[in-house]
Amino acid sequence: MDADRRKEILATQKPEIPWANEPALGGYYTEAEFEAVRAEMERCNQPHIGFNANAPITREFEEAFAAWCGAGDAIANNGAGTGLDMAMMCLDLQPGDEVIVPAINFKAAALSVLGQGGTVVWCEVDERTFQADPEDIERRITPRTRAIYPVHMNGMAAPIDVYLEIAERHPHPQHGPLKVIGDAARSCGAKLHGKRVGSWEWICVFSFHTMKLMTTLGEGGAVVTSDPAAAERMRKIRGFGGDIWGTNYKLTNVQAAVGLVQLSRIDGMIEQRRAVAHERNELLAGLEEITLPHCPDDRWHTYYLYTCLVPREWAGEKRDRLLQLMREDYGIPCVVANPPCYQSHAFLREHTDWSDLPRSEELGKRLFCPPTHPLMSTSDNEYIAAALWETVERVREE
Repeated sequence: MDADRRKEILATQKPEIPWANEPALGGYYTEAEFEAVRAEMERCNQPHIGFNANAPITREFEEAFAAWCGAGDAIANNGAGTGLDMAMMCLDLQPGDEVIVPAINFKAAALSVLGQGGTVVWCEVDERTFQADPEDIERRITPRTRAIYPVHMNGMAAPIDVYLEIAERHPHPQHGPLKVIGDAARSCGAKLHGKRVGSWEWICVFSFHTMKLMTTLGEGGAVVTSDPAAAERMRKIRGFGGDIWGTNYKLTNVQAAVGLVQLSRIDGMIEQRRAVAHERNELLAGLEEITLPHCPDDRWHTYYLYTCLVPREWAGEKRDRLLQLMREDYGIPCVVANPPCYQSHAFLREHTDWSDLPRSEELGKRLFCPPTHPLMSTSDNEYIAAALWETVERVREE
């Protein structure tokens, strides 16, 4: 994109909508979702039926989602946070038990470990993929390690096959091979070696929050597993237990009805999102200071976020200046997703050891994500790319 074309775009192509750094609705609804809501509400609007979360449509959604992921079972719930908690409950963590968690992450995974009395052991991520670094994971394993807990970061599958090999090589002295638990809140549909996330791990957790790739009326999620015992236990936890402790983590039947429609459309929404990312790659080609998202040949990226890096010498102050100019002068806010999560969460900072994470500390000062969405027009994509070009040139000259 040459300078004249950039200036023309910035002067004439104002964004069609006010883009947020992470749009408040990650996918979008069609008339089919509205019809599904009305049909389920009308079905339930009778004294002898009511709104039962365990309605047949919920189980239909669970079966369809499990099959789509390639897993044996799915347990729909009210959010990925509770799904992560249920996964940790299935480990029966004891004081001193350790779970390895990437530091470049959202806070929920680490909080779920601490919530069940475990010890968070932070690990570094790969600088290009932002996925947990296998070599660093292996370096941090001790006889107290119970699980490897990677996040499928920002729309890309983590190398779960490699983590599984590591887990087999380092069995726990009492519990055997380490468990590998995936957090796919941002990566529903991402693939490794042609297989979707959720088909690899012992347990994998998904989010249907309003910002995510598919959504069920604002909140919701699902946990998938091919371990029947784990599935049975999580169903009990979700529904007040019985012979074990439980509470209410259920997804409503109306949300499940929406989920079925969203599931039928998610592949198309992801393809739209991928097209926006590929178009942006072309628009930003040649912008030397910005490292664009990288996708290894063995992955299929959903581009939930479009994750970029500034040069090492721009880490911190210059990255922040770039984000300031994008926001204030061009109206394009960018999200930093994510710096080491203990930096912005006091509880994690106080209750974890974060003393040995130099790569994560640096990456947290270099990464940023311009807005993206499956419905983003070429015009808006061009405007965002032109703004980034102009901003980089201004920071370069300052």
